[in-house]
Amino acid sequence: LLRKKKTLNNVTLEKVLGITTLGNSGLACDPRSGLVAYPHTPLINLFCYSVDRKTITALSFSPDGKYLVTGECGHLPAVRLWDLSERCQVTELQKHKFGISCVAFSPNNKFIVSVGNQYDMMVNVWAWKKDVVVAANKVSSKVTGVSFSEDSSYFVTAGNRHIRFWYLDNCKDNKASTPVPLLGRSGLLGELRNNFFSDVACGRGSKSDSTYCITSSGLLCEFNNKRMLEKWVDLLDGFTTGVAHSLSLSEDLIFCGCADGTVRTFKSADLHFVCTLPKPHPLGSNVTGITEASHLCNTKANGCYPDCIAVQYDPVSRWLSCVYNDHSLYVWDIREVQRVKKVTSALFHAACVWDLEMFPDVSGESVAGLSSGVFLTCSADNTIRMWCVEHPTQHHVYSQNHLSNDLLNIMYLDGNTSSLLDPGCTANMSTDKSGDAQAAEIRTGIRTVCLRPDGKHLASGDRNGVLRVHDLSSMKEILKVEAHDAEILCLDYSKPETGLRLLATASRDRLIHILNADDDYSLVQTLDEHSSSITAVRFAAHDNKVKIISCGADKGIYFRTAHKTNRGTEFRRSHHTVRKTTLYDMAVDATGKYAAVGCQDRCIRIFNISTGKQKKVFKGSLSDDGSLLRVQIDPSGQYVATSCSSKNISIFDFYSGECVATMFGHSEIVTGMKFTNDCKYLISVSGDSCVFVWRLAPELTITMRGRLQQLEQNQNSTPRHVQKETCPRPQHLLPTDSPTTSTPSSVSPHSPVTPPPWESPKLKQQHSYMNPTASSMAKSSRSSSLGDELQSASPPRSHSFPENRSSSEEMEPPVLSSSPVLTFPSKGPSLVATHPTAAVSPTRLTQSAPLLKHDQTSSEGRREMLNVVSEALLTVKAELDSLPLAPSLRGGSQGLKGEGDKALALLEQYAELLLKSVERRLDAKN
Repeated sequence: LLRKKKTLNNVTLEKVLGITTLGNSGLACDPRSGLVAYPHTPLINLFCYSVDRKTITALSFSPDGKYLVTGECGHLPAVRLWDLSERCQVTELQKHKFGISCVAFSPNNKFIVSVGNQYDMMVNVWAWKKDVVVAANKVSSKVTGVSFSEDSSYFVTAGNRHIRFWYLDNCKDNKASTPVPLLGRSGLLGELRNNFFSDVACGRGSKSDSTYCITSSGLLCEFNNKRMLEKWVDLLDGFTTGVAHSLSLSEDLIFCGCADGTVRTFKSADLHFVCTLPKPHPLGSNVTGITEASHLCNTKANGCYPDCIAVQYDPVSRWLSCVYNDHSLYVWDIREVQRVKKVTSALFHAACVWDLEMFPDVSGESVAGLSSGVFLTCSADNTIRMWCVEHPTQHHVYSQNHLSNDLLNIMYLDGNTSSLLDPGCTANMSTDKSGDAQAAEIRTGIRTVCLRPDGKHLASGDRNGVLRVHDLSSMKEILKVEAHDAEILCLDYSKPETGLRLLATASRDRLIHILNADDDYSLVQTLDEHSSSITAVRFAAHDNKVKIISCGADKGIYFRTAHKTNRGTEFRRSHHTVRKTTLYDMAVDATGKYAAVGCQDRCIRIFNISTGKQKKVFKGSLSDDGSLLRVQIDPSGQYVATSCSSKNISIFDFYSGECVATMFGHSEIVTGMKFTNDCKYLISVSGDSCVFVWRLAPELTITMRGRLQQLEQNQNSTPRHVQKETCPRPQHLLPTDSPTTSTPSSVSPHSPVTPPPWESPKLKQQHSYMNPTASSMAKSSRSSSLGDELQSASPPRSHSFPENRSSSEEMEPPVLSSSPVLTFPSKGPSLVATHPTAAVSPTRLTQSAPLLKHDQTSSEGRREMLNVVSEALLTVKAELDSLPLAPSLRGGSQGLKGEGDKALALLEQYAELLLKSVERRLDAKN
């Protein structure tokens, strides 16, 4: 892997789970060692890397196996030559303008030929040791394959109604600095002139004068040394294989990769049929059920199989490598063609990988035999796949999967097998995808996944807004509901330290649903403050409070705090911050105190979750273009990883903002990242269908583990989930929803209270979200003596109220969610007037009415303001009178009734003092 920055030394590419081969030009075999190479987008499996981050589309080994040549696609692509022993680039050639479809070494190791795609149409012959192009010409049709003759005197290209022989005689004598015209002659196709030729290969040994090619309609053709079509055979004779895609030769055999997983073998001498190789696994099959290679021989009559799009023969081991259009790879041992054996195989995602999730580090018995080294990925191919970071052990129940060493299981969420196939692999066909197929491809796919902290449930959201929940112990779907009108962009489970088990779903439809994971995922609350797509939603627990934070394309961040009501948990907005740039992702650190947000301007903004204030901002990418799309904090909170739309990944110190590593390798945007639980790896997924496993430097791992130990020590000394407080809570921190705590007379100033950890935010951190009229009233009512007046008017405190809160919560009437929380700053202790908890006495309210009429000389504005206050109080009274009386008040004890009377009295005094304060302010103004 090429390293251009010193920071790359902190991260090395450990493993790539993916393959992007679209045809036979994207699969190569070293004739000396048998080494097989295929591309992982801008990488190949030898970890040679396109420095321009362009997708590698074609590759070929040199005859001596020392070099590898690659071709790219995109604007101004390059033909690059790599030294395999040094794993470095030797030279590059930039003569193509658009894309390169085929590259090949000449057998004498003197020339490299590159053929452009249908938008480029150039054929260049390159004397690579001199770094010059010696001959060039243009083609008039799409080219899908190229092959050199054994004596290097010519090469052949094949494509749409195209078989052309190119001769290199004048190239050898060219000593000029400019390329000479490349001489070519068309093959004599006869009645096959209208066929699409999928691939071509020149003969070897005794058949070195022959050239073989296959057509998409299923014909295997042979041309003689005079370019004439000598014979052909129908690959579909007696079979129903559909089209043919790829071709490879040995000394005496021809291997043809066809549709429906079929690979046919013929004799090169006379084109006689020899045998058909075993098919791969059927699409949609349970891979864990294939525990022996012999199971692959049990072909299902009605089974659907992927097409074989690429085949390469290894003359050293006599193995045949086959790539299928579901992005699976099989290597077959064909030393005995009648007894073919499977050597190895691998299964990868066939489309964009949207998200990934690490299996939690659960103490005790693992769920379904899974451990913390397992991670899950979801893709546009409508599958969720389980992988292991390192090789599986006997602790995994899926370790006997015979089809892949890295893949543990596949969850198919749709019965449509067409989504498991890569439509780009049909690029060799002359027809393009229809509009309906493209639209169907856009609408499908699993967009996001999330694991419950105990590892028992897996939630997933697709691009149609459907939420699914699976039980991992049985792998059964326990919930499927159309939760949103648009794709679900984010899911998050609440952490164990919150004391709650909730699931939040955020969507492009601007809604957040909060579900109760302990009550069959029933709806708890729907939040609709955002005005655009919600890109991230996260739970956090800090300072004995449960928070939920969300950000979106409307550039806003909403901080909400959980409150306990008689209807259950309810989240209310406590802070709202708007930035000047779009917010794409967010992560919460290990302490639950800070949230890191990735922004469109490539900055990471750190917010204090308790106050909602921005604490720090630093650059989240070393590039000068693009936007931050993903942000991920490691389990210890020491480092934050970011992905940019420029396709690079960076790791920063969370506290200093220093960049400690940067890497790139994906050809599409990085759609997800996760640190492993052991802090040894960073895993990234991308739109290029590949999964990269990056090994972090030991220094980074040691730092993260050391911080994890410190956090564990702090948690052991101070439990996260405090059920009872050991010291009295200050008066202004009492919860506001329960009558036992909202009434100052209910609790002794020295008696401990036991509110749940999600109750009552600190009032000094509260914000008021009210209409302009109410806001101006609250401002005008501020007085330095208001707090003192309220304290002096409070009834005597009671020591007899029980600590058990279950009865008091039953007394609590339903909370009016439309009633705002009003904060009254003052020089004295902070007090809050909250949702009323009991009906106001009609007598007391009537007695206070004259306060609104006693001053006949007041101005019209003053009278109007007092009328507004009076009407508001009367409205509150009417709403409270309409509420049913709690059962505990109907037949409860006299003690409880007495406490209720005290609450009524205090509420009435609050109303009277509010009116007096308004009057004083208006008098002062007048």
